[in-house]
Amino acid sequence: MNKTRRIVSPLAWVPSLYFAMGLPFVVLNMVSAVMFKDLGIQDAQIAFWTSLIMWPWTIKFLWSPFLELFRTKKFFVVATQLLSGVMFGLGALALHLPSFFAVTIAVFAVVAFSGATHDIAADGVYMSELSTRDQAKYIGWQGAFYNLAKLVATGGLVWFAGWLYERSSAEGVASFDAYVHAWTVVLAILCVLLVVMGLYHVKMLPSGGAAAEKHTLREGLQGLREVIVAFFAKKHIWYYIAFIILYRLGEGFVMKIVPLFLKADTAVGGLGLSNQQIGLYYGTFGAGAFLLGSLLAGYYIAARGLRRTLFTLCCIFNIPFVVYALLAFFQPASMWFVGGGIVLEYFGYGFGFVGLTLFMMQQVAPGKHQMAHYAFASGIMNLSVMLTGAVSGYLSDWLGYRIFFLVVMLATIPAFVMTRLIPFTYPDEKK
Repeated sequence: MNKTRRIVSPLAWVPSLYFAMGLPFVVLNMVSAVMFKDLGIQDAQIAFWTSLIMWPWTIKFLWSPFLELFRTKKFFVVATQLLSGVMFGLGALALHLPSFFAVTIAVFAVVAFSGATHDIAADGVYMSELSTRDQAKYIGWQGAFYNLAKLVATGGLVWFAGWLYERSSAEGVASFDAYVHAWTVVLAILCVLLVVMGLYHVKMLPSGGAAAEKHTLREGLQGLREVIVAFFAKKHIWYYIAFIILYRLGEGFVMKIVPLFLKADTAVGGLGLSNQQIGLYYGTFGAGAFLLGSLLAGYYIAARGLRRTLFTLCCIFNIPFVVYALLAFFQPASMWFVGGGIVLEYFGYGFGFVGLTLFMMQQVAPGKHQMAHYAFASGIMNLSVMLTGAVSGYLSDWLGYRIFFLVVMLATIPAFVMTRLIPFTYPDEKK
């Protein structure tokens, strides 16, 4: 079995692994906002509840040490992919209930826990199976397919939901019922995708190392304490925590608001796009930019080293958010302007995000508790995104889209300062 594991190319499992990682996070964090908007839920409720259910990605470090005790990392990857798939199937059924919003939020909360657990194990496999140099080499593939999941969900599936709605409406189905039907099909597709990928990874995914020998709950709790103490004892850790939070601060504000801004009527400052248009812009114009940015960033970092490229990556990640401020001020009707802006922003997202991912892997995570410490670091990162997302709806309602997106640009400034000052603990390997 070990012999088979060694000859499997990372390209046989890294892309599919991170595509499966991206789907639950993106659907819960972004696509669900469009779905609930279609189903008549208020914006404030959408922003609050779809942010609140993201908590597992923030606190996942609390159970990450236990994953190392009982089974292999591969076991948890496969199990959570299957569980998330089944829960999306239940979510499809929940849309037909009278209290669909509360029930669907509860189902999505289970998906969030499953997805966060999947992330811990998947990152553990990646770091355990690949050398430091190979981590940099394949980080572009990792980022590309994580972002491809974002495009499939926010582009293809949102477009498909709009297409199904239009078809049902043309047949005389009431608007609400047409949306329920459309989103039922979309959640069923997510169910099938994740179950299929879980079955695929039974065969193709390496184990990520054997489980630890100790098996008691007490030892697990002691392990958790050890993980937390060791994390905060790391050199420069407070600098690193501040850097992780600030790097994605601007993105955290815009993540929930952008789809609502694109759908909002032009009379209230939005662009008045349909689901099909949003899906088309993300899925067609954004797809190439996303993948190209992620892949180029991986090879760019591998060639020049993370230390020399980190500030450039931060700039490319954050500056393109100005696109939404320009779209809010000018409200262009041309698909070329809107699509071009989305291309620029998503290229920057794909290119810049891999820098933060690799920084956490190579400067924050290394040590005895590599998998748990990476989960801790990514949890802190998601806390920043979750908290800013939770208040973003109230802030945009108060300020209006134009001023809101200008405030977002101001929120990116600390990231540039911190990136210039950040020290490196471990050698930046480049060959």
